[in-house]
Amino acid sequence: MSEPKPARNEPAIRVVMMPRDTNGQGTIFGGVILSYIDQAAFVEARRQACHSYVTIKMDEVIFHEPVFVGDVLAFYAHATKIGRTSMEIRIEVIAERCDQPEKQVPVTRATVVFVAVDDHRKPTPIAI
Repeated sequence: MSEPKPARNEPAIRVVMMPRDTNGQGTIFGGVILSYIDQAAFVEARRQACHSYVTIKMDEVIFHEPVFVGDVLAFYAHATKIGRTSMEIRIEVIAERCDQPEKQVPVTRATVVFVAVDDHRKPTPIAI
């Protein structure tokens, strides 16, 4: 097991929520946010060690606050564990609302596990 690089103080990604991503209630689909969680986790995994990765697990995701069109979501990512072929990434999702730009609204968090794979899509050791 390797020691992860220290977490950055900046988000892995930032995304503006758009009207195309809304559900019938006028809020952003949870699946859209899950997709961005996966992308942010991948950005962090690649920062830790440049490999091809596949997602094998995302833990329970509970949405504590709704997300609205125009919100800017910041996805903070940091690696918590690096094993021989797998890596665990913690994601925190924070919304910046247009009406309160100084307020940071915690939306959700998740832990994503990736496995490094070779050209044949078989697990391969993570070389740091």
